[in-house]
Order: sequence, then C-alpha cells, then structure tokens
Amino acid sequence: MSDQQQPYGQQYDGQYGDGRDGYQNQGYDPYQQQQPQQPQAWPGQQQAYDEAQAQAQQYTQQWQGQTWETQMQAPVTTPQAAPAAVAEVPETPYLPLQNAAGDSGYGPATVAGNARITDAQRARLEGRSPIIEPGMQPAALTAVLALLLSGTAAIGSYALVVPLVILQAVTAAGWFRLNGMWPARQGIALAFAGALTADVALLAAGRENGPAAILGTLAVWVLLTLVLQLRSHADPDTRMSGLMATVASAALAIIAAGHLAAEPDAVTVGAAAVAVAVLARALPLPTVASVVVALLAAAGAGVAVGGMTDLGSEGAFLGVAAGACALVGHRVASYDYPSRFVHFTAGVALPLAAAAPAVYLVGRALA
Repeated sequence: MSDQQQPYGQQYDGQYGDGRDGYQNQGYDPYQQQQPQQPQAWPGQQQAYDEAQAQAQQYTQQWQGQTWETQMQAPVTTPQAAPAAVAEVPETPYLPLQNAAGDSGYGPATVAGNARITDAQRARLEGRSPIIEPGMQPAALTAVLALLLSGTAAIGSYALVVPLVILQAVTAAGWFRLNGMWPARQGIALAFAGALTADVALLAAGRENGPAAILGTLAVWVLLTLVLQLRSHADPDTRMSGLMATVASAALAIIAAGHLAAEPDAVTVGAAAVAVAVLARALPLPTVASVVVALLAAAGAGVAVGGMTDLGSEGAFLGVAAGACALVGHRVASYDYPSRFVHFTAGVALPLAAAAPAVYLVGRALA
C-alpha cells in the first residue's frame, strides 16, 4: 500500500515513528500554557481597534463610595452625546445643590457638619438690626402690673408686696430666658428666693433701713451663688455663664424690691409713669419719635398723678426718671431676636424692675 492509502493509525505511526509525541516534534510542550496569539491586522484595522478601546475606556464608569455629601446631593445624568461633547462633562458624578440653604437657614451638607447661624447673626450679616421690640400686648401687661403697684402702694406695704412678688418672679424667669438658658429651675429659684429675702428684710427693718436690707441681701446672694457654682461639675465656660446669669437675675429681682423701700407717693407716681411710657413706646412710630413721645407721656403722667399726692408738679421729674429707666429695661428685653416667651416675661418685668432705683432715689430727693 502506498503512503496515501495507509489507515489512520498506521499513518500516525509512520509520521511519528520515533516513539515521541507528535506535538513534541513540532516544538510544542503540552505542559506549558499556550498564550493566545493576537492575529496580525492591517495598519488600518489596528488604528480602528485602538480608537474603539480609547472610546470604551472614556465611557467606563468608576464607582465612588457613598458619603454624607453624595447622599445629600442630586446625581447628574450623563448625556448621550458624541465623544467630542463627552469631554465637557465634569469628572465628579455629583454636583452641590444650588438652593440647599433656601429659607431654612441651613447651608449645604458637609462631612464635618454645618452649624446653623442664629437669626440675630443673619440679621447682622445682612446689615439689619437684631432688635425686636415686645409690642403692644407685653406693654399692656406691663401697664396692668404697674397700675397694680401704683394702686396698692397707696394702701400699704403689705398690699404692695402682692404685685411686687409677681414682678420679681417674672423678672427672674425672664432674665434667664433672655440669656438663652432654659430650663434653669435652680437659678430661677435661687434668684427668686433672694428677692423674697429682700422683701422680708424690708418689712422687718422698715423703709428707713431699705438700702441696708437690699444691699445686704444682694451681697449674701452673690456669695451664695458663687459657692454653688464652684461646687458644680460643669465645664468652666458653662459655670461662668451660669454664674453671671444667676447673679444678674438675683440682682434685678432684689433691686425690684426698691418699690417696697420707696415712699408710697413716689411708687404711685413712678409706676403710673412707667405704665404710660411703655404704652407710648409700643405705638407704631419711628424709634426716635417713639422715645420722645414716651418720655413726654411719662412726664405728663407724673404731673397728673403727682397732683393727687403730695409731690404735686414735681412729679414730672419723677415721671421722666422712671420713664427713662423703663425704656432702658424695654430696650434690654428687645435685644438679639428674643422669643415670644422673653417678650411676655422680661419684656413685661424689666421696665418696672429697672425703674425701681429711680423711684426710690428721686422719690427720697423730692420728699
């Protein structure tokens, strides 16, 4: 038989009859991994292949981890455009919200957080005043309390104590809230206790010893407040702010006892002047005009009510002094965007509490 007519097996042995594997004769090792060979392409085909690879890599999406910023931001949809337009798309897949702050007062979210600014800080940044005046309703409450002081002063000291205690309680609570400290039950109770102690000391010692009773109570309460704050376990800044607020609240509540130490006629005239001045200040007028009208109204009330007492027309001086101090207290209660609760506590009590020294001093001078 010829070579072309041999069977398959004989043909295999005939070609590789040396006893080795036929793959070894061709230089191929079956135990080595064969690497695929890239087919040779024409220059034009190779250039098209490289461009396709570059375009695919350009559209490849890279994953980025979720953070606080990416969760709070809106994703940007990648437009289906030609490769020339893709270069204009930003590399970051998220863009910040343009109107994230809006009317809420919050800025865009960040990893470290973004503290909210207060309304007073925003007003200062915008060039506006952070002052909001209490308005007519707190002024009406102040007038009612002032008229109670004016009427009970003519009756007697023990009758005067009733509206005075209400004034002192509202003063203590309002001052803490005005300073942003709420709830502060211990500080309010401590300040109110000092005011009650001053009242008792005045009733026991009499009007002639009024300054000693008020100043003595104030000195003892400042020392007591200092000792209590030193025993606190709060951080130094908190203890300092608590000390200042408690001392100021106790001082104002104790000084309000000056109405009890003053002459009855002076309390009658001064409290009436405060009532009229605060109501006039709440009128919808420009600030300067409102202050002038309030002082004139206080002077007129001093003359009118003074005519019913032994002060006579000299009551105008007492009315102006009490009205001016009341406007100072009114201004303090209007500071730094106070809340509605501040307006109905500090806004009601501070005008009368601030007027107490003027009522005592001017009343003693005129008497």
